[in-house]
Amino acid sequence: MRVAACQINVVVGDLEGNVERVLTALERAEGAGADLAVFPELSITGYPPEDLLLKPGFVNDNLVALEKLASRTGRCAAVVGFVDASRDLYNAAAVCAFGAVQGVYRKRLLPNYAVFDEQRYFAPGAERLTLYVIGGVRVGVTICEDAWAPTGPLADQAAGGAELVVNLSASPYYAGRLPERERMLATRASDASCTLLYVNSVGGQDELVFDGASLVVGPEGQLVARGPQFVEDVVVVDVDVRPVFRKRLLDPRGRAVAPPLSEVVITAAAAERAAAVEPAVVERGAEPVVVVPPVVEPAVVERGAEAAAVEPAVVEPAVVEPLDPVREVWDALVLGTRDYVRKNGFTDVVIGLSGGVDSSLVAALAVDALGAEHVHGVLMPSRFSSVGSVADARAVAEGLGIEHRAIEIEPIHAAALGQLAPSFAGRGEDLAEENVQARIRGMLLMALSNKFGWMVLATGNKSEMAAGFSTLYGDLAGGFAVIKDVPKTLVYALAHSCPAIPEAVLTKPPSAELRPDQRDDQSLPPYEVLDPVLAAYVEGDATAADLERAGFDRDLVRRVVAMVDRAEYKRRQAPPGVRVTPKAFGKDRRLPITNRYRG
Repeated sequence: MRVAACQINVVVGDLEGNVERVLTALERAEGAGADLAVFPELSITGYPPEDLLLKPGFVNDNLVALEKLASRTGRCAAVVGFVDASRDLYNAAAVCAFGAVQGVYRKRLLPNYAVFDEQRYFAPGAERLTLYVIGGVRVGVTICEDAWAPTGPLADQAAGGAELVVNLSASPYYAGRLPERERMLATRASDASCTLLYVNSVGGQDELVFDGASLVVGPEGQLVARGPQFVEDVVVVDVDVRPVFRKRLLDPRGRAVAPPLSEVVITAAAAERAAAVEPAVVERGAEPVVVVPPVVEPAVVERGAEAAAVEPAVVEPAVVEPLDPVREVWDALVLGTRDYVRKNGFTDVVIGLSGGVDSSLVAALAVDALGAEHVHGVLMPSRFSSVGSVADARAVAEGLGIEHRAIEIEPIHAAALGQLAPSFAGRGEDLAEENVQARIRGMLLMALSNKFGWMVLATGNKSEMAAGFSTLYGDLAGGFAVIKDVPKTLVYALAHSCPAIPEAVLTKPPSAELRPDQRDDQSLPPYEVLDPVLAAYVEGDATAADLERAGFDRDLVRRVVAMVDRAEYKRRQAPPGVRVTPKAFGKDRRLPITNRYRG
């Protein structure tokens, strides 16, 4: 059986555009001779649609879009994600062929952890499972989380006779996610003794980025094919189901101990007969459900006017090698930035260039995402800016080939301090004066944004965000925070991979340059010491006591935990950014701002 894993980049809410994206990929699959094309989870609506699902008009429009898509299908069956509705809403997959929806599967296991809120919107499917006979192969349909559980519907479909199970997914990326996913899917396929086709979405959606890397895993758990990461593709694979029967005779895990499931045979003749049959109405509670009697036809998917009697030449499966860990994060940040900017209607971005490693990295990522002609740099030196930092900022801009300008902030800074002097009388200089500079820079960037329609990219990293080492309405200002979820130590690893960033930027001590001779390590522990504590506290949900028991210095722990807890109100007001760790600030980590727990 020839299958096509169609990992496409859809846009949440762009129903018509998403239908065209599906049809374009389906045309490629049909051109390759595929019998079955599988698309990502909720590919009609985009994932996650969130509170758009509370709008009945949106749900109805999604159903209209599905019918339009189904009407344009032919002999290649397309399995497409959409929102189904009856007395409730369902995360569903439609099996479409020969101009119509031939069947619907509703997701049974609804994730409600990390970034997922599916139980807020959807009811779990509970109908009897159905297998679809396509090209003589019994195919089961599952959606994302359904394949994560060892005793979920995938196991039931295999026990009921499935020879191939497809899984429509929108699985967000974080560093290290790919090998975790592959191990899990290999286990499911091996336990079920059947081939598993996993299709993942591609693209950025607010904080989330979907990495593709669709998979075909054989009945022994062996990797048959892997799609590329972070790019759209139609991965065509010839699946040989014959070994499944032998394995099931030798391995009791895959034997069909359950009763056979109901089957829908998808052929042109079956579709025509089903359309001609007067449907029977079966009462289910107070709501009538239309059930089309099944029509048993030979298990042949017709190709054109005559059935396919000769198989095409076998397609050698492609196993695309995974990216190395640093490049993987780089590509995730680039894709997330590009999609956030473009899907929100912007073409250009503006970045404050300080000559430091963070702003240099954000500029490099933006150039990779949008092209140098769409990236604008602004140098905003103050009385405390070193000659070296200004020179480094210019070198970065020139190395990247971006348009850049300098706006001196000293006249504005002096005027602001002069106006504040009567109010500040009798008090020594402290953070208040330092932060005036950061807020002036934020104001200037936002003014350029308003005038030219450029999105401001904030440049703060995760270590700074966690510790509160940032200025509200200053360097936190912006439309998107590209490296918001990138710890400082990883910032350096990413920056070292970019030839356009000068060595001087990578080697000088990091500094905000808001006072004479300022360095980050005067306010924060060294980043190589700080980042492991932050990872354990923020991503690992450890308490201060847990960290001390793990061997971290007590004073260090108490200091870092206090900084993180105090800064929650700042993070709530920060722009969104690409999620690249298992737990990012934003929808992934939700702590109360008003909170007295100190564990």
